[in-house]
Amino acid sequence: MTDELVNPDAAGDHDAEIDQLFGAGGPLGGAVGGFRPRRSQTEMAKAIAGAIAQRTTLIAEAGTGTGKTFAYLVPALLWGGKTIISTGTKNLQDQLFSRDIPTVRRALNAPVSVALLKGRANYVCHFHLERTLQNGRLTAREDVGYLREISRFMKTTGSGDKAELTKVPETALIWNLVTSTRDTCFGAECQYYQDCFVMKARKEAQQADVVVVNHHLFFADVALKDTGVAELLPSANTIVFDEAHQLPETATLFFGDTVSTSQVLELCRDVLAEGLSHARDGADWAKLVAPVERAARDLRLAFSQDVVRLALHQIAPSSAFFPALETLISSMEEMLLTLEKQAERAESIEQCRTRAIELSSRLESWGKTPAGPAKAAGKSATGKTGAEPESVLWVEAFSSSLQLHRTPLSIAPIFNKQREGTPRTWIFTSATLAVKNDFHHYTSQMGLVDEPAQSWPSPFDYAEQGLLYVPSGLPQPNSPDYTDAVIDIALPAIEAAGGRTFFLCTTIRAVKRAAERLRAEFEQRALKYPLFVQGELGRTELLDRFRASGNGVLIGSQSFWEGVDVRGEALSLVIIDKLPFSPPDDPVLAARISELEKQGLNGFMHHQLPEAIINLKQGAGRLIRDETDSGVLMICDPRLISKGYGKRIWQSLPPFKRTREIADVQAFFSAKDSASEALVSGKITP
Repeated sequence: MTDELVNPDAAGDHDAEIDQLFGAGGPLGGAVGGFRPRRSQTEMAKAIAGAIAQRTTLIAEAGTGTGKTFAYLVPALLWGGKTIISTGTKNLQDQLFSRDIPTVRRALNAPVSVALLKGRANYVCHFHLERTLQNGRLTAREDVGYLREISRFMKTTGSGDKAELTKVPETALIWNLVTSTRDTCFGAECQYYQDCFVMKARKEAQQADVVVVNHHLFFADVALKDTGVAELLPSANTIVFDEAHQLPETATLFFGDTVSTSQVLELCRDVLAEGLSHARDGADWAKLVAPVERAARDLRLAFSQDVVRLALHQIAPSSAFFPALETLISSMEEMLLTLEKQAERAESIEQCRTRAIELSSRLESWGKTPAGPAKAAGKSATGKTGAEPESVLWVEAFSSSLQLHRTPLSIAPIFNKQREGTPRTWIFTSATLAVKNDFHHYTSQMGLVDEPAQSWPSPFDYAEQGLLYVPSGLPQPNSPDYTDAVIDIALPAIEAAGGRTFFLCTTIRAVKRAAERLRAEFEQRALKYPLFVQGELGRTELLDRFRASGNGVLIGSQSFWEGVDVRGEALSLVIIDKLPFSPPDDPVLAARISELEKQGLNGFMHHQLPEAIINLKQGAGRLIRDETDSGVLMICDPRLISKGYGKRIWQSLPPFKRTREIADVQAFFSAKDSASEALVSGKITP
């Protein structure tokens, strides 16, 4: 691929070619089973080709069923030059690399090379595998068998990608012992450097025309310079973000900083092991790490509650938290003195020293930072002078660990800085970027103000294929018995649908209560609907079993609101328990609202509401996945009707017919079942 393929004067020159490629009888039709021309897809591909030709930015919202993947792949593979495609999840990343790109490349006969690049935690590390095999520090009984499988896998794999080894679950703890982190990698000093799978993947990415990454990897690199993307960016002509609605949250995660007591305890574990292995006579290693471990645990115990989310300014000055943090910092300094004396005795002890320095520095800088988003003494909340973005400092406690967060109030200035320099094409695409065709919320979050944005409608006939049901008689969502009331009102709809239901909740607590109630109700009513509950199995296995059951009910929270594709009869009813507003006690949300209100804006209308609408559109998008799908979207929140902003919400959803009567839902499913029976018996043709 050469630069003349991305000539700025070529905007619009590719329109006729795109018409031919996406048209009836074109090459895509021959290569893709069931492909048929869709006007929205063709027009979107033309807009992307124009942005590539001009090396400009395009924000592209495409309704479900548009075929946005092919709409950006065709122009990117033909005219995109060096292209980076970033996806929302590793699953989508694998699908693009293994299925979608090969299909389009074959159809177009495009001579492009493609590479897949993941974060280092996805590749088995030769050094850490060997060390684990030798010292056997295994944390769970099943790890012995898993370790044997990984050892066999290493003899045959070309990539070292753990996704290829399906016999070991992705969540197995053993992976932490056989993969590297930025802190535990020896880099060019490693004896296995020439065989390293991480280095091999990065080298392939350097040489490829198209590189598939994911958002976490992209932004981890921007923040940490540790994933190989930094080396790719200078030569990239085109960058495509698929599932781009996830970017604000992902970027916020990586442009901030988090330090946790778990990291301190892991360091102590490694200091003890490496000290005993390589410098047993250098110190009383157990006695050395004990005060640090105790201080880390005491810091967690400064909060008695199970789950805590507090901004720094919300922590009482008399709290045990502040002295506990000081104790942890000073105890780490003591440990560091010994590590410095013993570091030359082994590379692994030197590595522990480096980690201890970094952890101490991060703890200390967090502790010295002025509280909250307000500036103090000419400094921003990051504690740095100058025009750096302001941050909010907050703590989050879990059952056995405490995290100290520094989160930017806005990622826009940081992300804009990344986009400066060489002109290149930036494509941001998703099914959910706008609120009633207004992109302002998204563009202001990402710093893409005044960039062109377009929306292409779904080809689905929502008025015929679906029904929006908002039941009446529900209490307010903050009522203590709200989830039980939702179950009571949802049961007739679940029965009318014959199971085949996604029950989407906004909290884990609601998932647990819904599962408890439905299990009891199904048994009492002798309803033979298999129940699948988030947390009882892995996400992929839950979905596979739900699809195979044909009449199941799946209860899930946020991870099932998006990126889930169940086509056909298996999913006919999507129930959403309440509007997905962020929890009001979220410290980052509170700081952002405060900042908006200082600017004279309404925090609810300008931030919380558009955020909730985009999330709701994702959840609603699970229902209709192709032209033959049909079903009911049931939103149980009475605010959709009672509040003035409710109209703005349902006008942003697909244009379903609407009802408040369960009789209409029952009639819809009855008509659907009659049509299915007629189709099966041959009385009507598809």
